[in-house]
Amino acid sequence: MAEELAALLAEARDVTVQTHAGRRFHVGTLHGAPVVLVLCGIGKVAAALTTTLLAERYAPQSLVFTGVAGGLGDGVRVGDVVVAEALLQHDMDASPLFPRFEVPLTGRSRFGADAALTAALAEAATAVLGTPGHCGPDAQALGVTAPALHRGLVISGDRFVSAAAECGALRQALPEALAVEMEGAALAQVCHDLGLPFAVLRTISDRADDSAHVDFLRFIDAVAAHASAAIVGHWLRDGRR
Repeated sequence: MAEELAALLAEARDVTVQTHAGRRFHVGTLHGAPVVLVLCGIGKVAAALTTTLLAERYAPQSLVFTGVAGGLGDGVRVGDVVVAEALLQHDMDASPLFPRFEVPLTGRSRFGADAALTAALAEAATAVLGTPGHCGPDAQALGVTAPALHRGLVISGDRFVSAAAECGALRQALPEALAVEMEGAALAQVCHDLGLPFAVLRTISDRADDSAHVDFLRFIDAVAAHASAAIVGHWLRDGRR
């Protein structure tokens, strides 16, 4: 979301902007590291195109994707952070030709994030989550108290999951899933094909049920943007590998 990008750009230096396919790529430094910052766009196609443009035009050493997600797993609460170890497209279904969730002609449904990059981001998230006030002054008013870190499966699909019935169906079909969003698994598939190390970091904005729309934009501005910028900053300053 634009608020999350703005929080990172506020700390970036020597930024120049290049435009490709309607996307503004901000090239500069962040906490001393050379970076390219770009708004991904919403949905799997947007994520796949942005990832491809980044990889082909800027040849990054690695890619870190931040954003928000709906919580699915037991104990995954609003304000918590999920670092993906693997990602899956929950709306991929080419059965009976292929098993449900399997990406046709790949032989896989799950795409694993880079282990070292994931561990470094998780370490940074642990440090930040232990710091009072890391996610802005309005966090408590939005129900964020003592946020925790989770690592595991994140699922993606071209639908904003906001109904308890749909949330329940996903939990039944994919009981390991910690969070649901709309981009990460597409990015993961592209990075896998290109051999580009990546990691996915998500702040939980809602429980993907009938209350998912409540204060969503306020949460992004007041909580998620602060949290993701703080975690990325800690990673770049102290834990980048």
